[in-house]
Amino acid sequence: MKAPENFKTRKVSETKPGPSKSITVRQYMTKNLITFRPDQSVREVMDELVKRNISGGPVVDDTGRLVGVISEGDCLKQVVKAKYHNSPEDNEKVADHMEAEVKTIEPDKDIFEAAKQFLDMKIRRFPVLEEGKLIGQISQKD
Repeated sequence: MKAPENFKTRKVSETKPGPSKSITVRQYMTKNLITFRPDQSVREVMDELVKRNISGGPVVDDTGRLVGVISEGDCLKQVVKAKYHNSPEDNEKVADHMEAEVKTIEPDKDIFEAAKQFLDMKIRRFPVLEEGKLIGQISQKD
């Protein structure tokens, strides 16, 4: 079958790629965050995690500064410890169970570099900081 006269073909080698644009964390991060406070009870956090169907979240102080991250795993450890010691679990505070050494990520990091960090560090979520301020969070699901 012969191509129509106005039909033009181009060899693949003649195709020039356009400018490369990086896909960034900022484009995929969650901006409307559920945050927790250090003085909040672990029970409240567990209730919120279940209610919102999330696996954890950033912990911020009164000024909004990131001070930690609490996860469902942190809460589960506290529940098991309380049951084992037959002690009430309602007295426990987030500050006593959160991870205070938080790995963060920059909003303009390439999404593929972020994916590599997820795999290398075996972390489920990274708070996103810009100029020291919490502006979002990216998780493996994102």
